[in-house]
Amino acid sequence: MSPAASAEFRKGIQDSWTVALGLIPLGLAFGLLVTQTGFAWWWTPVFSIVLYAGSMEFLAITLVTGGVAPLSAALYGFLVNFRHVFYGLSYPVEAVTSPAAKAYGIYSLTDETYAILSTKRRSVWTQPRVMAVQMFCQSAWVVFGVVGALVGSALPLDLVGLDFALTALFVVLAIEALDVSRDVWLPVVAVVAGAVGYAVSQEQMLLIGLSLYFVHLVGRFLWTHRSQGEQGSRGKGSGDE
Repeated sequence: MSPAASAEFRKGIQDSWTVALGLIPLGLAFGLLVTQTGFAWWWTPVFSIVLYAGSMEFLAITLVTGGVAPLSAALYGFLVNFRHVFYGLSYPVEAVTSPAAKAYGIYSLTDETYAILSTKRRSVWTQPRVMAVQMFCQSAWVVFGVVGALVGSALPLDLVGLDFALTALFVVLAIEALDVSRDVWLPVVAVVAGAVGYAVSQEQMLLIGLSLYFVHLVGRFLWTHRSQGEQGSRGKGSGDE
C-alpha cells in the first residue's frame, strides 16, 4: 500500500472509531446470546461473517432455534433489511474501482457504515478510506462478538432475559426512528399490523405483520409520489395561465 493510500486508510479509521465503539456492547451481547441459546462459541463468527447484518443476526438465532422454514427465513431477511436497497443510492461507488473492493463494499454496507459514509461529501471518499470504514466496523463487530461468546461459554452464566436483547434492540431503533421522523402514524400502523398478524396466526405473527407493514410503506410511498406529481402539474398549469 502506498503512503497516500495508507494515509487515506488511517482517515477511514478515524472516521469510524466512535461508531465502532458503539458496536462493542452489541457485539458482546450477540456473542453471549449465541452461547446462552445453546450454540457453540464458533457460531458467532459464522453468523457475523456469513450474514453480517446486525439486527438480522439476532433474529437469525430466533429463526434457527424456532425451526422456521428456509423460505420464510429468507422472507424475514428481505423485509428486515429491505432498507439497505436505498443505502446504495448515496454510496460513493465512484471511489471504489477494484472489483474485489466493490464486492466487499456491497457485502459490508450496514446501517453504521451508511451513517458514516453519508455524513461527508462524496468527493472526499477514496477507495482505501471507504474500505477502512467498512473493515473497521465489521472487525469490531466480529471481534467483540467472539469475546462475548467465549465469555459466555467459559463462565457458568445464567443470564435470564438475554433473549430479550433482540426485542430491546428493535424497540430502541423504533424510538430513535420516531424521534427523527416525528411521524406517529408509522408506529400505529406497525402495532395494528402486528395485532392482525397475531390474530391470523400466532406462529406466523412476525411474518404477517412485517408483510403488512411493508405493503403499507410501499403504498404510502406511491401515493405520496403521485400526489406530489399531481400538485406539481397543477402548479405548472396555473403558472402557464
